[in-house]
Amino acid sequence: MTEKEKMMAGDWYDANFDKGLLAERIRVKDFCFDFNNARPSEVDLRAELLKKILPSVEVTAVEILSPFVVDYGFNIRIGAGSFFNHGCYLMDCAPITFGSHCFVGPSCEFYTAIHPLIAEERNKGLERAEAITIGDDVWLGGGVIVMPGVTIGAGSVIGAGSVVTKNIPSGMIAFGNPCRVVRPVVDRMLTV
Repeated sequence: MTEKEKMMAGDWYDANFDKGLLAERIRVKDFCFDFNNARPSEVDLRAELLKKILPSVEVTAVEILSPFVVDYGFNIRIGAGSFFNHGCYLMDCAPITFGSHCFVGPSCEFYTAIHPLIAEERNKGLERAEAITIGDDVWLGGGVIVMPGVTIGAGSVIGAGSVVTKNIPSGMIAFGNPCRVVRPVVDRMLTV
């Protein structure tokens, strides 16, 4: 198996020294650099660059503000109507999936990589990765960090600054470090 095949299978792989993976990361980071330095008024150029960064995403159906950084891009799925505020980072060594109409606050980070705890193994560049899944209609406040293997259920709200280390069921408000479910989402917007 190639190191990329091991990565995609969720096995331990050489993340630091494999030339093929390094080349893929450099390629997409160049696109991210260009996207992040394009003027907001350069709508067509930004859409063209986003398509190169996120080949599996219908980029005209989502809004992503710069800066925005990914590791590979091909492992990311984003549903229509989703919004990513400034400063988001997606470490997509494993799939990261967002449902439709997700609202991602500024400076949110999504980490799929897991490194060995033993220094000698870690120094060999080994890692493995676990997928992250975000359901439809999820709202993540600013500065949320989502850890490897986490699923956040549809309609949940995660408070700003939370570190999500475990799955969050659908329709819940959760926050903290570590993030914990506080109560169901029950509030409705009041009309005047």
